[in-house]
Amino acid sequence: MSNPWLSAAALLLSALSTMALAESPFSFDTTPGKLPKTVVPEHYSLRVTPDLEKNTFQGEVSIRIRVREEVSEIVLNAANLDIRTARLSGAGLAPVDLKPLLDPKSELLRFKLRKPLKPETYALNITYSGQLNGQTSGFYYGYYISESGEKQKMLSSQLEPADARRLLPCWDEPVFRASFQAAIDLPPSMMAVSNTPVEGMEKLPNGLHRTRFQPTPKMSSYLLVLVAGPLERLSDRQDGVDIGIVTAAGKRDTGKYALNASKELLRYFNEYFGIAYPLPKLDQIAVPSTAGFGAMENWGGITYDEAVLLYDPRTSSDSTRRGIYSVVAHEMAHQWFGDLVTMAWWDNLWLNEGFASWMGTRATDHANREWGVWREAQFEREAAMSLDARESTHPIQQPVTDESQATDAFDSITYLKGQSFLRMLETWLGADTFRDGIRAYVAKHKYSNATTADLWAALEKASGKPVTRMAQGWTEQSGFPVVQVSARCEAGKRLISLRQEQFRSDAGPGERLWVIPVALSSGGTLAYELLDQRAREFSRPGCAGTLVLDPEAVGFYRVEYAPELLAELTHNWRRLSVDTRLKLLSDAWALAETGRSPLAGYLSMVEQARRDPEPAITAQILGRLNHLDGLARDDAARPALRAFAIKVLRPRLDKLGWDAGRGDSQESLELRARLIAVLGEFGDAGVRAEAGKRFAKFLKDPASLAAGLADPVIETVGRSASAATWELLYQRARTASGSEEQRRYIYAMCVNEDPVLARRTLELSLGETLPISLATGIPRLVALQHQAQAWEFAKVNHLALIKRLPTYQLNSYFGGVVADSADAAMADELEKWASQNLPATAMQRTRRAAVGIRINAVQKQRLLPQLSSMSSMGTLPFELSKGSVPIDRQLIVKGERPH
Repeated sequence: MSNPWLSAAALLLSALSTMALAESPFSFDTTPGKLPKTVVPEHYSLRVTPDLEKNTFQGEVSIRIRVREEVSEIVLNAANLDIRTARLSGAGLAPVDLKPLLDPKSELLRFKLRKPLKPETYALNITYSGQLNGQTSGFYYGYYISESGEKQKMLSSQLEPADARRLLPCWDEPVFRASFQAAIDLPPSMMAVSNTPVEGMEKLPNGLHRTRFQPTPKMSSYLLVLVAGPLERLSDRQDGVDIGIVTAAGKRDTGKYALNASKELLRYFNEYFGIAYPLPKLDQIAVPSTAGFGAMENWGGITYDEAVLLYDPRTSSDSTRRGIYSVVAHEMAHQWFGDLVTMAWWDNLWLNEGFASWMGTRATDHANREWGVWREAQFEREAAMSLDARESTHPIQQPVTDESQATDAFDSITYLKGQSFLRMLETWLGADTFRDGIRAYVAKHKYSNATTADLWAALEKASGKPVTRMAQGWTEQSGFPVVQVSARCEAGKRLISLRQEQFRSDAGPGERLWVIPVALSSGGTLAYELLDQRAREFSRPGCAGTLVLDPEAVGFYRVEYAPELLAELTHNWRRLSVDTRLKLLSDAWALAETGRSPLAGYLSMVEQARRDPEPAITAQILGRLNHLDGLARDDAARPALRAFAIKVLRPRLDKLGWDAGRGDSQESLELRARLIAVLGEFGDAGVRAEAGKRFAKFLKDPASLAAGLADPVIETVGRSASAATWELLYQRARTASGSEEQRRYIYAMCVNEDPVLARRTLELSLGETLPISLATGIPRLVALQHQAQAWEFAKVNHLALIKRLPTYQLNSYFGGVVADSADAAMADELEKWASQNLPATAMQRTRRAAVGIRINAVQKQRLLPQLSSMSSMGTLPFELSKGSVPIDRQLIVKGERPH
């Protein structure tokens, strides 16, 4: 273990090394990428003709290119395209036919030139053909069941990060901005949507209709969108912009909530950014259950998995409204931060995703204060901190050399640590100052690209604070600190000592340092101290009042209080803010799971908090107990743990009741559903019986089951479903007209406890009766209940599964099947199997999954003996009535419900 106290010289070296990592402001010529910057696109004219029977398409693109310096070849991207003809013309050049040289491995398309091209503007015309795939990447197709029960086909594009090259030959790196004018030829029964409004339509001699769209502003290739199918559109206007919700035919009315949310959000973002949304229209496009990608911020034509955009009051859960608003807010924030201003290269992906996550949460909270959105964001921050405490973590801003690494960058560190850091930075600078800096950044870089350095420069100028110095350590090095605090009173002053060290879950403390804006509350007075060295001591006048670090719970760091300070905080529990209580619980758990404090300390805090009326407190305890239960699978400690968990959680459900009351908050509605699901999983006999009764009534009268209870009731029934009930769930999954309902039934099938039925469920992942994007998710869901069985199935059928997976899922898919394991031998097996059966590009994400499994194994060895010891000695925080609660020993923990 290294010396925790660094010398002054070492501190200086550390600071210098951090500064050496600092990137430069945006420069087109120095931006990374494979493509040479000697030739750049300025405008694409694209026409696509799909063949819906053969699942192919014909394409023709005319690209206006500008040669910046004399070149002997033109290099761009293409993947899975058959280049048929290519012709170069312009600038006094007689039209020249070019021979395509396409390298499938590098996805580079080269045209060697007989004579060098001089700097000038030219036209490059290419005809080609491609495949409509079923893998949710590039230009793809999917099927869904219409309200009339008919099977319908829909086409959509999903081009981020590097799949525009599967739709057309192009310069498929974000720094190459160009305008696009798209056209598509379709049967008259199909409607098409793209980034911009329709410019014109014409009937073709072959019976097809051509839809031509207006040109886009200059934008990155991954933001292009084409969607086509039996569609309809609900629309309204806000601030001069035509806002539309595009749905499959028959679902128009379920877009009303999203439409109203979009109007509110457009008004908010126009004001916040100080620049009005620049396109004439903004469509939110609901792609039926063929999607699977969540949402994609295509400029002017955002695509969504239908389940996260459409709201049906009859069938949608209580959490769906919050989810819709949050996701729409995230994607609309991208219209400025990501589309209007785009990161130069994928190493700055967090500029898009971390910012949109923070901005989306901010906007959602602004319009829905009663939802407690920032409290939910605390749970998201905990997920990011769990990953960031591992050796396998990476910086927010990480090196990216190719497309596969770009795909891997879409993870919780990029999104959630990025969001959390920006929240901490905004709070330190002040909301108005932070907004002024953001406005300046967007105004300076609009219709262009930028780097993190450009953002820091704008915020530093607006605030006058050392933003660059503070921010670099948080974004350019991985991990985060724990701040240890102690205090004493001398001569009427409180002397406060702070010390930082790197917090790790799979190693001893690290030597990294951060510039930490530590917020301290003492006697009701809030002040900031910058902890920019290993340790500091300072004073505050007076000794009265409880000392709290990070009282608003915005810091991306742990706090470890001296015992006497922690005892005082626990004693004054109900006098502390909800945010402070959540932070205390989170840090107590983290200290226990990493061995810095005994588990008894956390469980004692649970005893203090279990009667806390705040739903967020119960939700956090629920999550930790669920994690412990996962560690305890196949362990003798599990029955006592589940009895303890039921004793903690059941009174909260009894107090809430099964049926919503008029005064229930959004947090209470969602907590009720989570409590029912988890208590049903833990084997609470009363919960399982009540769920069964309500499901039986629902089958006779669908209106009898409140929409907010549909998920937990059907999930609970699914766990112990007979073969006949499983078949019923399957038929409903096949015929459901909405994605949310369809996933509800599939999930209930996946968590069934019977291994025979689990096998039948697994086999559906290779069939055609369910949408491919949902079918391929089945092994990972079944693994929550039958991990060994699901893992064996995935290994045996890995080639078939790989063929069905979109490119952005492959690297993380198989590790995800066993990610909840707490057996170190499984980590070894995963790495060995992946090295022999998966592409080399998948190994980074595989190793991360293996690291997580080994950490689970260590936690199991560390925590479960403590739990067993406390149980046997009768020292659990309150007495268990052993045997009073029926426990089903065959249940396997599901962890957090996947979305």
